[in-house]
Amino acid sequence: MTHPTLLAFDTSGPHCAAALIRGGEILAEALEPMARGQAEALFPLLEAMLEQNALTWNDLDAIAVGIGPGNFTGIRISVAAARGLALSLGIPAIGVSNFEIMAAAHAEGGNCLALLSAPRDRVYVQQLTEGTAATAPELMDPADLASYPDLPRGGAVIGPCAEEIARQTGGTAHPADLEQIGPRLARIAAARMSRPGFAPERPSPLYVRPADAAPPSDPPPVILP
Repeated sequence: MTHPTLLAFDTSGPHCAAALIRGGEILAEALEPMARGQAEALFPLLEAMLEQNALTWNDLDAIAVGIGPGNFTGIRISVAAARGLALSLGIPAIGVSNFEIMAAAHAEGGNCLALLSAPRDRVYVQQLTEGTAATAPELMDPADLASYPDLPRGGAVIGPCAEEIARQTGGTAHPADLEQIGPRLARIAAARMSRPGFAPERPSPLYVRPADAAPPSDPPPVILP
């Protein structure tokens, strides 16, 4: 599908971001900062975006969703919403990581090392080539980045510690840039749909670290046949 109508959204951080794309053109976009309340705000935002462009849910060819890494609860909200919409509408849902969103801003099709701030003064790290993951994401202490085994030579380094790493690799340093989340998310997903042999997979949260919450001590309920 060359020019899909696609609705993209992300709640992996302290925001509710969305964009609507059709024929390669961004018809609408929104980025509403919020520390909590994304579950209540998401669908009214999406419905208003469709209504303002005289579209309905049935006009959509696909859903795109941010899968993190980021806030555990926020990621679950948007991924669950995307899966539910895809199932009810009979259309694909496409997951896009925050690493891919950052690479789309600066990598320009080459090598990229993307870093995202993580809890406890650590960072999430992933290497991408031409916007596609080349290594598994890792959770690291910034002090250990100098010994990161897959530092790409040249290319873009984005996020915390970018200048220090770029000096080692001969690359170019860029600050973390997660603005224009909705439009970038929409464009990445639309481009993926246009590739030959596109075969969507159900989006899943990208959890690089385990959840902080302890598992329940009570035994799970018995599932009846």
